[in-house]
Amino acid sequence: MSKTLSFSALTLAMACAMPALAADLTVISFGGANKAAQTKAYYQPWEASGNGKIIAGEYNGEMAKVKAMVDTNSVSWNLVEVESPELSRGCDEGMFEELDPALFGDAADYVDGAIQPCGVGFFVWSTVLAYNADKLSSAPSGWADFWDTEKFPGKRGLRKGAKYTLEFALMADGVPAKDVYGVLATKEGQDRAFAKLDQIKPSIQWWEAGAQPPQFLASGDVVMSSAYNGRIAAVQNESNLKVVWNGGIYDFDAWAIPSGAKDKEAAEKFIAFSVSPEQQKIYSENIAYGPANKKAVALLDPKLLKDMPTTPENIAGQVAMDVTFWADFGEQLEQRFNAWAARN
Repeated sequence: MSKTLSFSALTLAMACAMPALAADLTVISFGGANKAAQTKAYYQPWEASGNGKIIAGEYNGEMAKVKAMVDTNSVSWNLVEVESPELSRGCDEGMFEELDPALFGDAADYVDGAIQPCGVGFFVWSTVLAYNADKLSSAPSGWADFWDTEKFPGKRGLRKGAKYTLEFALMADGVPAKDVYGVLATKEGQDRAFAKLDQIKPSIQWWEAGAQPPQFLASGDVVMSSAYNGRIAAVQNESNLKVVWNGGIYDFDAWAIPSGAKDKEAAEKFIAFSVSPEQQKIYSENIAYGPANKKAVALLDPKLLKDMPTTPENIAGQVAMDVTFWADFGEQLEQRFNAWAARN
């Protein structure tokens, strides 16, 4: 008995003398300029505060990878950056842990839609029409110009997927931004989008990674491209790449915790840290994505706000990504798109 007691006492004394070991977190993002901004705003300050190491990886949004890890109970990622439709679908399918919204403070401090049942949006971004002003004699004003290969001859860059591409096709065909999802929810609307894509299929250069559109535009491989606004802003000091906000689609990127991930509590603390106003400010200073925490806006230099997707003049002609639409129709439309893209 005394042996057990003395051993327990010794163990307790040792535990009290040792600081709790901070968990190392594997954080997966979309890479590029976005990841560089995350490193400055989140990863480095988190590590400097003694919270443990961040092992930063990247991916292209492959939900099949997350699903495989969850299904086989072999989750090696603590946090993953996901777009809203994938967050919604993954939450419905049990791929992500549910989060207590109280962990992230007052919901009123955030842009509407940032706090979701299985994730927290940490920035607002837009997919927009971008062009190289050195290569065009006049500026395009929207997606109808993107489709006008006579007035603007040359290749066009589009993301290789149904999402965004189908919406842009309908806008090019005259559907107002606010009506796009209503039209795309019908069989006729879907046929109309694919028929519109047929018109420029020979002129399309597909892209899959966010870093590609600025490269394609700068090299002259394409004259216009859909692009993430932050990727264009990141190279505007050394190029003449410009953005057309009209007809853009804005969305959140959110942190989500794969179901069954280790160190859930540490991951939740990291999420809360990343959406605090000061860290949000640093993030938006390093890439032109809008803060999800509205309190960060007042901390930013007004000169930076002109490149943010969320300023009133920039957001006026844009449409919010319809998460419910893509959760309902995403799988079938992506399959149809892949079959269409594979045909000559």
